[in-house]
Amino acid sequence: MEPHPPNRPEPPWTRRRALSTGALTLGTLAAAPLFTACGGGDEPARRVGGGGGRRTELTFACAAFTGGAAGMQSFADRYNAAQSRYRVTVRNLPPPSSSTECHQQLTQLLARKDGTVDVFAQDVVWIAELADAGWVHPLDQDVSASLRRSFFPGVVEACTYQGRLVALPWYVDAGGLYYRTDLMRALGRKPPTGWHELADIAAEMQHRRVPMGYLWQAKQAEILLCDLVEFIASNRGHIIDPSGAVGVDSPACVEAVQFMRDLVYRYKVSPSEVFSWDEEPSRRPFTAGRVGMMRHWSYVYGVSQNPDQSKVVGKVDVAPLPRFPGGTSSSCLGGYQLGVAAGSRNKEGAMDFLHWLAGTEAQLAFALDFGNAPSRVSVYDEKKLAKAQPAMVKLKEAFGNGVPRPVTPHYSRVSLALQSAVSRALVHGDVRGTLRSARRDLEAIV
Repeated sequence: MEPHPPNRPEPPWTRRRALSTGALTLGTLAAAPLFTACGGGDEPARRVGGGGGRRTELTFACAAFTGGAAGMQSFADRYNAAQSRYRVTVRNLPPPSSSTECHQQLTQLLARKDGTVDVFAQDVVWIAELADAGWVHPLDQDVSASLRRSFFPGVVEACTYQGRLVALPWYVDAGGLYYRTDLMRALGRKPPTGWHELADIAAEMQHRRVPMGYLWQAKQAEILLCDLVEFIASNRGHIIDPSGAVGVDSPACVEAVQFMRDLVYRYKVSPSEVFSWDEEPSRRPFTAGRVGMMRHWSYVYGVSQNPDQSKVVGKVDVAPLPRFPGGTSSSCLGGYQLGVAAGSRNKEGAMDFLHWLAGTEAQLAFALDFGNAPSRVSVYDEKKLAKAQPAMVKLKEAFGNGVPRPVTPHYSRVSLALQSAVSRALVHGDVRGTLRSARRDLEAIV
């Protein structure tokens, strides 16, 4: 699945292309050997300087992200120029938009345990599966407590399986509340912090200003699970709690799903088309100026400010998603995280490269050139990031409120079962009964 919206082909005008202005080029920095491999006191010190003797070869298996001058290899070349012990070669997997193919190729490589791969990048929802299969080298002894605290807590949680750290945070994505600043100002309102307040404001916008008050995504696909997680978590609910117990039919979950349906049939601020819309179909009416508020991923801000794609340039801002009474704002985590292959023949070198990738300087460079949001909190204080990606900085709170999708080695089956059940509940009703049946299905899976 894709790091942010799963299975979404990225249009050429999205955030990655928008970063060309003001971003440091990969080629420039790759040629500078003083781009050090450490970015803070909690990162291991390493020697800086190229050349000198035979290097140990490392392989980094990674989805084919677009960005920079020559993709991920040019990014890895920065590491190669910054030290003299290892040389990393990138093995490109299919792009994140081809999630199934990327997952299939990665699992085939890891299952061999023959040293083909040393370090790899994985969609956040694959972490438990790969760890449960025994294909991942545990990181508990290699990652200090202070280093873990430097990342967003939700990402560290997603990188943990059965109490062990099995992945290191790399980059994140999360849902945010996009809204029309001009409409909000005209109504004398502020961005809503509660879901019922959102329904009220959306109704007012729809009555006086725009055809649609609030858009979200409920197509029977992975995106429905992302939206579902946000509604449920903001009501203090769990689909599967940390102990592994299935709670999808708990009162908190039933209330959240009922509200999702009520947005269409009771409050009438969302059109029934949301039940068949994923990311782009829901984005287009918003940037066409026909919607007051919308839940979406971070790439949308750049699109909204592109006059070739948007009629609301300069009229859009983003805020954390609302919450239910007593709950907290919650955003579904996306993104790719880092792992060391159990079959690596050089785990010392793999850990060195892993720490470099997760370091502050590398994360900043990756954000500037590839448009992917850092998982390290301190990077959001960098002036270069604020200048090149203001929306990314605005979404810092959303990233901090990030919650993972159900952590289970059987995630694919869990996701498909929930997609079907929640889609039925939203379209046909009987939310409580449908979720009760879904609980039994999930218990049989996990």
